Amino acid sequence: MGEKTVSTVEKRSPGKLILPSLALPSFASNLPPLVVGLLLVDIGQTFGYPVGVTGQIRTVAMILGTFFALLMGVLSVRFRHKLLLVAGLLLKSIAAVGCGFAPSFAIMLVSYSLQGVGASMTGPMSYALVGEYFSRERRGSVIGWISAAGALAYVVGSPVAGAVSGFWNWRVAFLGFVLPVYLLSLSLAVKGLPALSSSHQPKAHVGGYSEGFKGVFSNRSAVACLVGSALSGTAWLAILIYAPSFLRQRFLMPTGIVSVIVVIAALCYTSGSLISGQFVKRFGRKPLSVLTALVAGAFTISYTNMPDLGLSLAVILLGCLFSGMRSVASTNLTLEQVPRFRGTMMSANHATLAMSDAIGSGIGGLALLMSGYGAMAATLGAMGIAAAIIFQLLAKDPTKTETQTHS
Repeated sequence: MGEKTVSTVEKRSPGKLILPSLALPSFASNLPPLVVGLLLVDIGQTFGYPVGVTGQIRTVAMILGTFFALLMGVLSVRFRHKLLLVAGLLLKSIAAVGCGFAPSFAIMLVSYSLQGVGASMTGPMSYALVGEYFSRERRGSVIGWISAAGALAYVVGSPVAGAVSGFWNWRVAFLGFVLPVYLLSLSLAVKGLPALSSSHQPKAHVGGYSEGFKGVFSNRSAVACLVGSALSGTAWLAILIYAPSFLRQRFLMPTGIVSVIVVIAALCYTSGSLISGQFVKRFGRKPLSVLTALVAGAFTISYTNMPDLGLSLAVILLGCLFSGMRSVASTNLTLEQVPRFRGTMMSANHATLAMSDAIGSGIGGLALLMSGYGAMAATLGAMGIAAAIIFQLLAKDPTKTETQTHS
């Protein structure tokens, strides 16, 4: 009976505003970390703290967001996913106001931490709603657009935030740039996301609020997807975090040129996200997750060992392309694991990715300190290859199993 209900919902023709309503929060979520990363020196000067101290606002937000993502796994069983998405956008709008008017570093820390909490609501719920609004055949391309929107934040946001802060200051970047995008996202979510039928709304079942986590963590394939996504996400950090510094130190590239390369790299990631949605339809979620995790891991290991700048840049950009493809493929595979508890599944995925971000940054930094860029890239890149092995051996594509059963 449950499968028939889902099928009925999936056959509905989604409205024109649904995709923008789900993609814009992804774009908006990347703006605060971008602004903070770009203007961290200015923020530190305002409050009289060194960069090493002010930089911890991202760490606190990430930790708090991780724990709240686990709570979201419980709340998503009881409350409507649209309601949780709207609540997350409202919270992030309040947080942007708090950051813009923060009179002290303590208030800035608290306000920015709310961004992490809001992100743990908007990200998982956006993907959960993809499973509810779109047919299985369309989910691959829709998730590709959502992932691409997140990457485009770096392409568009970096010059805009830099220009705004140049004319005014970092506070205006929050109030005049981040906040309006959040408010637009909030308005679109409220107006553009239609209500689902009551039979398709999350509700507490006999097992209580913990049933969602039981459903996810008792499923070996679902757990394999969480672990594989976390490991492959960790491998991506070797390029995302450390490649700009590698180019500056190994090849003595000026900061201005490196910033242009970062924009090009973001466009490569965006392109990978978009084309991956089409490849998911043709090759399948699991095969594409395995292949892209393997290739992205290999490029990650290789980029620090190239003999010249041109080859190193080519490998970095290809690594970004395949990382974008891998992100969309593995998200598609994860989304289909436990359809009954999509909200819990994607909340758990958000939490594991956040934890892998913290762990990967630490491991990569330690390897870099001890043995240099080559050791860092080899250590994190190997995790991407390990992710491909886990996807291949332990993960299953439930949609393929269903197809074989029906045939």
